[in-house]
Amino acid sequence: MSKNLFQPISLGSHSLRHRVAMAPLTRSRAGQPGDVPTAMNVEYYRQRASAALLITEATQVSRQGQGYAWTPGIYSDEQIQGWRAVADAVHAERGLIFMQLWHVGRVSHPVFQPDGGLPVAPSALPVPGKTFIIDENGAGVWGDIPVPRALSIDEIGAIVADYRQAARNAIEAGMDGVEIHAGNGYLLDQFINSNSNQRADVYGGSIENRARILLEVTSAVADEIGPQRVGVRLTPMGRFMGMGDESPNETFGYIVKNLNSLGLAYLHLVEPAVVGTVKDENYNPQWDEIIRQLRSQWGGVLILAGGYDPRTAEEAIEAGRSDLIAFGRPFLANPDLPRRIEQGLPLNEPDAATFFGGDERGYIDYPAHR
Repeated sequence: MSKNLFQPISLGSHSLRHRVAMAPLTRSRAGQPGDVPTAMNVEYYRQRASAALLITEATQVSRQGQGYAWTPGIYSDEQIQGWRAVADAVHAERGLIFMQLWHVGRVSHPVFQPDGGLPVAPSALPVPGKTFIIDENGAGVWGDIPVPRALSIDEIGAIVADYRQAARNAIEAGMDGVEIHAGNGYLLDQFINSNSNQRADVYGGSIENRARILLEVTSAVADEIGPQRVGVRLTPMGRFMGMGDESPNETFGYIVKNLNSLGLAYLHLVEPAVVGTVKDENYNPQWDEIIRQLRSQWGGVLILAGGYDPRTAEEAIEAGRSDLIAFGRPFLANPDLPRRIEQGLPLNEPDAATFFGGDERGYIDYPAHR
């Protein structure tokens, strides 16, 4: 039986019953047309409402921010209404739910962009990866990503405004707060990392300039809905979709120092040993070093994610490495994960073939333990 994972903790104005959070998980099952949550999505989140904190799948702040087929948005009235049904169902189960706000930047395709344009990015550089698109037969397939176009300064300001509006929409939809997705190789992470940002203006070059858009977005969102309703997710030393930074300790140290002054609900770090959805077994001592560094620099609640199991999660809490642990795949296949961990019950294994797209199979048909 886990002991430390089941100690209460405060998060913003909320009192959490335990420390087992649900990580954001892209599932590509939003209703069409319009990328709107449906009754099936409502049931998926309701089933998992026993999480101490439930973080929704990444949700695009605008049409331009979409990069994968059938992912939900939070920029239309229909999307707000769809998410309100999700929030109501989670609250009926005494759950707490934050929405992850997302702009994919260059990890996109013209099929998702307004007027079929190119994806946008800090700099017009090739992207080493693929994205999940819809083919001519309406099926989901992995497609090549074209070289994006670089954003103008005016366009960057408009994206900051999109995040502000999306946060307002999320609260209107009944969410308890939002998480700003600034990791995993998406737009804000693309600005942060020197590999993907070769700008020569106020959004490129120095650490201060590369961190500028994230800090502007976070300040705007905190101003709009209150800082204690806001979390930020980072992937320090992440390499997914071509990420990489010449001085990660300094870059992410600067970011965390500045976020720390805003009074946010939490900071969410993904362990560098995870690349996208895959565990990297090539251990690098600097991974552990940077997590410990950022832990010491952050004065609030810290959430860690990245390949944790019940044993390693318990050890991380006991050692003071983190305050909460966010589980991804275990929550996918075990809607009652906190009870299973607390009581030492066996875990269901997830079916990778049903991770992205599809129907209720591998989504809402995983059984709770009897």
